[in-house]
Amino acid sequence: MFKTSIIDMDATLLAKKIKKGEITSIEAVETYIQQIKKTTPKINAMVENRFQEALEEAAVMDQQLLEGVVKGPLHGVPISVKEAFHVINMTTTGGLEHRQDLISRQDADVIKALKDAGAIILGKTNTPTLCFSQETENKLYGRTNNPWDLSKTAGGSSGGEGALLAVGGAAVGIGSDIGGSIRIPAHFNGVIGFKPGMHQVSQEGHFPEAPTDIQQRMFSVGPMGKSVQDMRLMYEIITKKSTHTRHLQKFKIEILPGSIEYPLSDYTKKTLDNLEVFLERSFSTKRTVPPFFEDSARLWQDILAIDGSNLLQREAYSNDRSGVLRAFAREKLTQRTNVHPSLSWGIIGSKVFKPSSKRIREVKETLEQGDQRLKDYLKTRLLIFPIYHTSAPKHGKVYREIFSIKKSFLNYMPFVAYANVWGLPSLSIPVATDENNLPISIQIISAIGNEDALFRLGRIIEKKFRGYVRCDVLDVDESE
Repeated sequence: MFKTSIIDMDATLLAKKIKKGEITSIEAVETYIQQIKKTTPKINAMVENRFQEALEEAAVMDQQLLEGVVKGPLHGVPISVKEAFHVINMTTTGGLEHRQDLISRQDADVIKALKDAGAIILGKTNTPTLCFSQETENKLYGRTNNPWDLSKTAGGSSGGEGALLAVGGAAVGIGSDIGGSIRIPAHFNGVIGFKPGMHQVSQEGHFPEAPTDIQQRMFSVGPMGKSVQDMRLMYEIITKKSTHTRHLQKFKIEILPGSIEYPLSDYTKKTLDNLEVFLERSFSTKRTVPPFFEDSARLWQDILAIDGSNLLQREAYSNDRSGVLRAFAREKLTQRTNVHPSLSWGIIGSKVFKPSSKRIREVKETLEQGDQRLKDYLKTRLLIFPIYHTSAPKHGKVYREIFSIKKSFLNYMPFVAYANVWGLPSLSIPVATDENNLPISIQIISAIGNEDALFRLGRIIEKKFRGYVRCDVLDVDESE
């Protein structure tokens, strides 16, 4: 009979086996530590570990079980966390060299919730500088590679999480998303991801923070992992509430047309077509573009640029009197500055595209109208979108597509920006591979309160299509 290895288990299964005494927490932690050490030279996903502390905590968890004490649903389960979350006695650098000696003295709210549930934190995973890019690279920790092809991007900003989970480096993980930052890495690396709706999960203890109310509506903290059932479990832990039952028979499923006037690879179009053929057997399905889709990428950019990224500039250049423009120019000429040019260019772009007072009023009016319209529209609808127009491209290409002075983000960002702008929950699931065996995912989107329906449909799609498949990066050719 086939026996699932520890590194292939999701958190739900591993927790069950630990509680039943079939696997010890120490055994699980040791197995994941070994896997991380094996894969780190190739993918560079975990950038700070707490292996010794994790082993000590696992011993305590095992002893508690012997005494009949179960701490919570993740009792003794090893997890990974995005570098952006404060964890006691660990650094939160944002990839900035001048923050590498700053030690956190308290846990972020989500970290505390996960610890209270019995999770054991193995370490922190890489991000772009200050999480301000959809590719993962910074001056302090370097670049994270996609384990399916080391020449390809792992995405961002939760790229370290996506890459680590893809190789089975943790049972489950936690990321954050203000512009596809959970869903793009989940898509590129072939893992499951869930971006909760606005204001559903505490943002306290995430660095950097979303500075304005209007930006906070786009920002979410959410899980990444190996199964849809883990996304439900993690969501209920970090929100501290159960999802309300929503039967799928009451929902219409609307799939974005492959003929839409935005770039989409042939494999992505085929994936959407295959989903439609499967789902129409059991559900009411339709190919259509939902309200406000065309506006979402522009709204996303305007909202991000409202303050010209002043907070990020202060954090990145507090020790550099030359300022962002000179620093960017110097980096391009010498490659010797302390801040990665992707952040400098992103800040410059935010200042160039900073919306006027009139435009800000228009944005707020559109959001007010859209929130009301979509509340009614999505009451009994589930939307299926692609996540990016292709599978993972070469390093640097996503950055050039999104951070271009030509505003090419308008072509590439609508798919993920929609859930951010409207503060909607979105579940991403790997469903296929392309000609290079790179994962292709879709996302299921609906209104806040319909999370149960998202998870139910997600379980069906996950079972029928690809779902999570662990990548054996040790077999990947370095020359690819």
